Amino acid sequence: MCGRFTLTVNPADLKDAFANFRFPPRFAPRFNIAPSQPLLAIPNDGHRQATFFLWGFMPTWAKDANFERRLINARSETLAEKPSFKGAYKYRRCLILADGFYEWQALGKAKTKTPHYIFMKSRQPFAFAGLWSDWESADGSTVKTCTIITTQPNELMRPIHARMPVILPPAAYRAWLDPRPRNDLQPLLKPYPAEEMDAYPVSTLVNSPTNDRMECVVPSTLL
Repeated sequence: MCGRFTLTVNPADLKDAFANFRFPPRFAPRFNIAPSQPLLAIPNDGHRQATFFLWGFMPTWAKDANFERRLINARSETLAEKPSFKGAYKYRRCLILADGFYEWQALGKAKTKTPHYIFMKSRQPFAFAGLWSDWESADGSTVKTCTIITTQPNELMRPIHARMPVILPPAAYRAWLDPRPRNDLQPLLKPYPAEEMDAYPVSTLVNSPTNDRMECVVPSTLL
């Protein structure tokens, strides 16, 4: 699964990396984005505009505001089958913007798992494959929610965790953001090349979502 990630680059650098998209004029760096919090995503609504969604997918047919908010991840292998996701997979896809993510490794008989920070060797921002929904509450207000799609781990991730988020290469953005219904996108949902990524252990400071500061991404050997 993917339960925490970062977006620490400044707006100008993010705009350079995603030159064909529009962004909010300003947003703060985030070192520990957690479920139920806002994240920056680009939906396939044809506008090519990044906006904020709550992390935790709610199907449009959900009746209660807390229903399925726990759906922070969606398994790539079953998207076309799961009632919660199959409609969004066909119609409502998004890019979720990040520059790193965390995963926890179980080591031997240790009771506490070791968090790792995973990122691109280039240190460039990237995009997770995601799904989004506009959920309408009983009072008529709309809540934008989303989930991160996961897949099998690559060689870098395999010793750390059994799953990893789907990271899309720029060449896949156009197809993933196609506003038309698509049912031929499964080949895009594969592990990202391990040779382009790196990872190191970090402090358990990241375990608490209340800790959203630069120390979360500092290698544990330097603390």
